[in-house]
Amino acid sequence: MYEWLNALPKAELHLHLEGSLEPELLFRLAERNGVALPWADVDSLRRAYAFNNLQEFLDLYYQGANVLRTEQDFYDLTWAYLEKCKAQNVVHTEPFFDPQTHTDRGIPFEVALGGISAALRDGRERLGISSGLILSFLRHLSEEAAFETLAQALPYRDAFFAVGLDSSEVGHPPSKFRRVFDKARSEGLLTVAHAGEEGPPAYIWEALDLLKVSRIDHGVRAAEDPRLIERLIEEQIPLTVCPLSNIKLCVFDDMRRHNILQLLEQGVKVTVNSDDPAYFGGYVTENFVALHEGLGMTEEQARRLAQNSLDARLA
Repeated sequence: MYEWLNALPKAELHLHLEGSLEPELLFRLAERNGVALPWADVDSLRRAYAFNNLQEFLDLYYQGANVLRTEQDFYDLTWAYLEKCKAQNVVHTEPFFDPQTHTDRGIPFEVALGGISAALRDGRERLGISSGLILSFLRHLSEEAAFETLAQALPYRDAFFAVGLDSSEVGHPPSKFRRVFDKARSEGLLTVAHAGEEGPPAYIWEALDLLKVSRIDHGVRAAEDPRLIERLIEEQIPLTVCPLSNIKLCVFDDMRRHNILQLLEQGVKVTVNSDDPAYFGGYVTENFVALHEGLGMTEEQARRLAQNSLDARLA
């Protein structure tokens, strides 16, 4: 089944580039840049990937991102992910990047964006993988900080097509960022937002009504609100679901309890994505395999999920 699922043409719509930083590359970049790491080796770092919640993961994620210092580092990070896409027949990707993760530690905005953009361009030309970049605001920071990031980004407007919202969800509702999303849309940018991962269905309503998003990232807790499910079906609003991530971060305690196929059969436009694959144990194909093994996903369901991802492209 792996080979069949791997060969299926797919798009990935929920991928954090910083979360694709594999331990082997992390150690190489640390050595290249003279960054001291708290882990002795790759194996000890992998053993640290045991998370009880989103915040525990984020603490490690931001620590790992500290090795990214130069434009070449960001290029190498992005190129490694694109090579994985090529190997898994991901024909289109719309990755996120978090500029505040880097600017807050003194890395100029244009350094990160330059490396990422160059790799995405080479991916289009050399690998045939189409793409569009999404700039994400960190929701645990202030809306004022998001406004500053947007101002930094607008001179490079052609390098990204949308803004998103990620990081710690609980206690940071989408409404906190209503004005900066209004500004982004006034500049012609599309919007997406993480909602309904650890946060309640009310956050999904806010993302739709206040941030005017085109897609909901995660969204699995929509199942708790029948009226919201009706809306998602009626408006065919895509959910970029990340099954292995949901298990690793204890959103569901077992893949057999995941609701993605239930949502699919209800008519919700769910898609399969890897989120932060270096930390959560798999890229897109591995997520499809997990659904087959844990939920008995059929080939017909896999085709629908893959087609949903292609249909839900925004770039």
